[in-house]
Amino acid sequence: MTNGTATIDPSEAAFFGKLAADWWDPKGSSAMLHRLNPARLSYLRARIDEAWHLDPRDRHPLRGRRAIDVGCGAGLLSEPLARLGAQVTGLDAAPENIAAARHHAAGQGLAIDYRAGGIESLAGERFDLVVSMEVVEHVADPAAFIAGLAGALADDGLLILSTPNRTPLSKLALITVGEGFGMVPKGTHDHDKFLTPDELAALAGQAGLEVIDTTGLSFDPRTGFTLSSNLALDYFLTARQR
Repeated sequence: MTNGTATIDPSEAAFFGKLAADWWDPKGSSAMLHRLNPARLSYLRARIDEAWHLDPRDRHPLRGRRAIDVGCGAGLLSEPLARLGAQVTGLDAAPENIAAARHHAAGQGLAIDYRAGGIESLAGERFDLVVSMEVVEHVADPAAFIAGLAGALADDGLLILSTPNRTPLSKLALITVGEGFGMVPKGTHDHDKFLTPDELAALAGQAGLEVIDTTGLSFDPRTGFTLSSNLALDYFLTARQR
């Protein structure tokens, strides 16, 4: 694990690296991620407000806090985190994604510390907020990955994850329909690598974390992605140090 790449699956990094130039096109191959972002940010805001007793009207609630977006792609979530006031680090396995992220952030006037590498490369750094959205299902070693995320948490820090559930619904929606009809690039998902909420919670527990919230992510063709009590398709999980 000393080379900073033990959790990286090279084939996954190469796959997503090929999509780098298209990340910021809301009608391109990453269109689904653009549609996901409002629900992600709604969930994230609710969790930080609750955990840190923040004013929900504050437009910069992460002011003075360090945040890291692990598996950041070209920065679709990193940039909103910076706008919320955080000092943001974006980490991704694909150098092509990091190059695209740096280019876009510069055009927006945002100072984000983008780095290419795996979670092991952080070398003891600590963050108040660690987020990793739709990433754990793409890594080579989920247990080591979650342990690495836990190791990056500050004492009062929050870890926020999202990932597809391993259910017939997720296979139908994400692979049969999503990939089959070109809504996401073919080959994006491997249903066998999806984790159930219980499995992900167990990995968090093994890493010394306490799960404090699990919320579903549902999709309605009329309203898009919404937070839900139904975990069958996709879900968020928030954890902190015990």
